[in-house]
Amino acid sequence: MNILVVNAGSSSLKYQLIDTDTDTLYAKGICERIGGEGALIEHKQIVKGLKVKKESPMQNHADAMKLVVAHLTDPEVGCISSMDEIQAIGHRVVHGGAYFSESILLNDDVVEKLKLCRDFAPLHTDAHLMGIKGCLETMPGKPQVLVFDTAFHQTMAPEAYVYALPYEYYEKYGIRRYGMHGTSHRYVSTEMAKLLDKPVEETKIVTCHIGNGSSISAIKGGKVMDTSMGFTPLAGVEMGTRCGDIDPAIVPYLMEAENLTPAQVNDIMNKKSGFLGVSGFSSDSRDLESTINDGPSNPKYERASLAVNILKHNIKKYIGSYAALMNGLDAVVFTAGIGENNSHLREIVCENMEFFGIEFDKEANAASPHVSETTKISTTASKVAVYVIPTNEELVIAKDTAALVAGK
Repeated sequence: MNILVVNAGSSSLKYQLIDTDTDTLYAKGICERIGGEGALIEHKQIVKGLKVKKESPMQNHADAMKLVVAHLTDPEVGCISSMDEIQAIGHRVVHGGAYFSESILLNDDVVEKLKLCRDFAPLHTDAHLMGIKGCLETMPGKPQVLVFDTAFHQTMAPEAYVYALPYEYYEKYGIRRYGMHGTSHRYVSTEMAKLLDKPVEETKIVTCHIGNGSSISAIKGGKVMDTSMGFTPLAGVEMGTRCGDIDPAIVPYLMEAENLTPAQVNDIMNKKSGFLGVSGFSSDSRDLESTINDGPSNPKYERASLAVNILKHNIKKYIGSYAALMNGLDAVVFTAGIGENNSHLREIVCENMEFFGIEFDKEANAASPHVSETTKISTTASKVAVYVIPTNEELVIAKDTAALVAGK
């Protein structure tokens, strides 16, 4: 079944066309700067190895979807003759709130409930709604499925997801730990379980999805026991512009000290913190690593190092606490943009963990700084396996979409 996977951002729209019968990726691309100057599309036809990048006006996500359709069906750079060859559309949705615990077929009621999730993921939900609207306007007859990042984490026990606040807030507002990046954690933990060559029910895995947004999960027996992100994607480890876990008392303190509104302090925590806030110059891991490689002579070296070391410290703490929670550890997985491409971070996280059963293979790690396929970075003697597994959230979304459309 040919599935078009859509991941909509506020001013962008990523897409992939996948055949779920053969797991074949036919095309992928991104529309950027939607609604602004210099809007452009970058399209890759995987089978023919063709690439197109050009500016094209896009006022909204409907315009972007029309451009996607035009490129997918283009005689030269396309891979299908018409949209009739696409059976359904699968949407990546960050947060399902208390309303969605599994992937679901789109209808009017689903759209209305998704609107109620705005407060849970303010940076993402409106973008998803715009992407859905664009698809409805461009391909009104196609079945559409929403696949939620929060769904995989629904196996957590109440002691893991209920906050120690007055219980009435959980009942009235659905305030609880939800977790994010569920499709990524689901994919890499499933692949890791295969590599362990033991029944899934006996596996104990920590998955580290480290990117501009990051989360870590404890997965025992194929089910999530705990995860670092919480009510929103702000919680957990330090991220590109997000602060991660902080003392909650800091919020009212800053509001009084700096005369900030709730919206302003929320903006600081989501958009001005993390790598950017600590380093003072960049939210991009590559910029920090480049500065660190320059050495202490670079005036930005000290704070770039601090930003990276904070993340290292955070990840180590989560691995240790999750191993305690699961009463053991079989494997640690690194994935996502930084996890797959930053060998330095992987090394400093795993160093001095021998007592834990981790014997890190520095040579294997250094030889594969940018991982495009599953790579083992622990020694053969290591009691805990350490792997880099490139995530494939789009394949998970496509598989769920095909299954729902087929009535399975």
